[in-house]
Amino acid sequence: MTALLQVKDLKTYFFTGEGVVKAVDGVSYQVAKGEALGIVGESGSGKSVSALSIMRLVKDPPGRIVNGEVLFNGRNLLSLDNKEMRMLRGCKVAMIFQDPMMSLNPVLSIGRQIGEVLRLHMGMNKEQARRRAIEMLELVGIPSAAERIDDYPHQFSGGMCQRVMIAMALSCNPEVIIADEPTTALDVTIQAQIIELFKKLMRELQMTVIWISHDLGVVAGLCNKINVMYAGRVGETAPVGELFAKDLHPYTRSLLKCIPRLDEACHTRLTPIDGQPPNLRNLPAGCAFHPRCLESSDICQRERPAMQDFAHGHGVACWKYTGDVA
Repeated sequence: MTALLQVKDLKTYFFTGEGVVKAVDGVSYQVAKGEALGIVGESGSGKSVSALSIMRLVKDPPGRIVNGEVLFNGRNLLSLDNKEMRMLRGCKVAMIFQDPMMSLNPVLSIGRQIGEVLRLHMGMNKEQARRRAIEMLELVGIPSAAERIDDYPHQFSGGMCQRVMIAMALSCNPEVIIADEPTTALDVTIQAQIIELFKKLMRELQMTVIWISHDLGVVAGLCNKINVMYAGRVGETAPVGELFAKDLHPYTRSLLKCIPRLDEACHTRLTPIDGQPPNLRNLPAGCAFHPRCLESSDICQRERPAMQDFAHGHGVACWKYTGDVA
């Protein structure tokens, strides 16, 4: 399957007075048209920064993309000038940010905020943009959209604001949507509605989605494949069914043990991951996960493992699977 979006050896560092923070340190993956990729991991693993790097929204200074390529339809987004990137951002590649209440402008109506995107990228006049905005609000399930188009963000619930953000992101028919933890602040009922909405849009519009989340359960219900990130790198990648059936990386296994399971006995205790994610200014030698790993060996403390490819699109960066464990 031909890749619509390819990320190759992406490195994004933050240059601070206390040292260099390697937030994204050699991330590579690709996504095909109509596919959904889940990116999971603890806070600080580089998920959001990798997404902001694709959109060229990392603030410089202190952040800087120091290496890599982001190919969209074969075109390297990192080589575009600012004007070209502004015209592509929100039109061909759109992003839904984590907190809708912080992302929406509180002093502008919902209709005006969606309309600005349409007038900029689609060349619509004010009336055309208003009609399109109402259509998009109806598409994402906002009741009485024509009546609520002039309402302000504070007049919507958190779930409705998230739907507004989705409507805004979809308004120009982008080919790729990057959703950065769009359901984290929502209750489970609204989460399920948002996930079903994305499934519907993927079926109807052949939309490509990159879904960033802490919640492996949410990702399992939506995505075709998963990247597990730790300390700025991808530790394991696999089709979603393969990952849950045969997790290989000790970090992935640890994440799965933190999730309650319906097939386990009542009162079964969850197993937390000991320790904390590493300081990205001062990463340990070797595999970044080895200080917290119960399966580490001597070589894990000395050398960083490369990604090894297995069958069925399953890859893992772990010395256990190289045949070279000391």
